[in-house]
Amino acid sequence: MLVKRTMSKNVVSVSVPGNREKVLDLMRKENKAVLPVVKEDTNKLVGVITRSDLINNPDEEQIAMLMSRNLVTVSPDDDVTDAARIMIDNNVRRVPVINDDEELVGIITSFDLVSKALTKVNVDDAVENYMITTVPTTWVNAPLNVAFETMNQFGLKSVLALDDDAKLAGILTETDFISEIEIISERSEHSSTVGTEGDKWSWDSTSVLYIEKNHLKFTDKVVGDVAVGNVEVANSKTKVTDCAKKMKSLNIEQIPVIGVEGDLVGLVRASDLIKALVE
Repeated sequence: MLVKRTMSKNVVSVSVPGNREKVLDLMRKENKAVLPVVKEDTNKLVGVITRSDLINNPDEEQIAMLMSRNLVTVSPDDDVTDAARIMIDNNVRRVPVINDDEELVGIITSFDLVSKALTKVNVDDAVENYMITTVPTTWVNAPLNVAFETMNQFGLKSVLALDDDAKLAGILTETDFISEIEIISERSEHSSTVGTEGDKWSWDSTSVLYIEKNHLKFTDKVVGDVAVGNVEVANSKTKVTDCAKKMKSLNIEQIPVIGVEGDLVGLVRASDLIKALVE
């Protein structure tokens, strides 16, 4: 199967020059985690900007300074297995598709590969061989900023919420967090006094430095207010193809995995399952 038969052709992109507010508004409106960046008045791909770029650089306003210019791309005529291998090798979940003129013609995601390619092959291997077992968890009554920091420490895009009995109660993704934050600008004053040593008649001079810095501010909600409840799960022995079909039917990119005794044992993501396409 070729990339052009699997990719999304209606790509939501942003152009340069532009600012962070434009990107943030578009991401919230379109529910996108990543936006390709094109040169203004053209369709020439010049970069990619992610939610993480916005979150990790609150002081930067310009898209050109926030976006990544180290582009990983595929061609419409590449095979989907090549696209999967590129995603795995570069640890990314989505790749822009460009033509010979470096113009943006589509985007292909790990979810596209799972829902449109992996569901069409029979992989009997169990998801326990693909899932990650080190998964961030947080309490349902934890403040959002604490849960967000927990997720960041693991370098993942989601965190699982546990109830008072340590049972799975919900899941939060980076998308859920970004809808609950705003960028706050604070100005601090730093002063120092300098005098002339040995001259009691000299005037001391005061130097004042004003520093303006942006930071993230979360709403006062707790995890349980934002987390998606009634979480669908997979069993550790679930077949890869069956898990892919569940992701497709539910339109989700990740599923918590429970063991034979019902305990949480891991998390399987679309970006994990695509490894089955190249093995």
